[in-house]
Amino acid sequence: MLLYHLVCPAKYRKVIFDEEIDASLVEICSEISIRYEIEFIEIGTDLDHVHFLIQSVPTNSPQAIVQLVKSITAKEMFPRHPDLRKKLWGSKFWTSGYFINTVGASGNEKAIAKYVKKKNIRKFTKNN
Repeated sequence: MLLYHLVCPAKYRKVIFDEEIDASLVEICSEISIRYEIEFIEIGTDLDHVHFLIQSVPTNSPQAIVQLVKSITAKEMFPRHPDLRKKLWGSKFWTSGYFINTVGASGNEKAIAKYVKKKNIRKFTKNN
């Protein structure tokens, strides 16, 4: 199993994340976990971006994980929150860019998980 720290900014770095959007994001990610071999260890949102701590199998490339997470969450978010189309001026939820890095299980995992918990305003943890 591999761990990844993924950061995805909202399109135009717009401030869109609030408790309602966060709850939908967590729900969508839970559905992704059920259908694919991806487990969301932590999800932390800031006002204009999201941090994911993701565990996956080695057969899933980092690019495939990013594409899967970004495409499914974007596709599911607009029907649940139609007002987002106005805020984001169209049908793009995420920017085209992202940050992804592997996380070592020995000590790095705890540091990244702690960072996601402290840095972000709202969070989801696997243990909640």
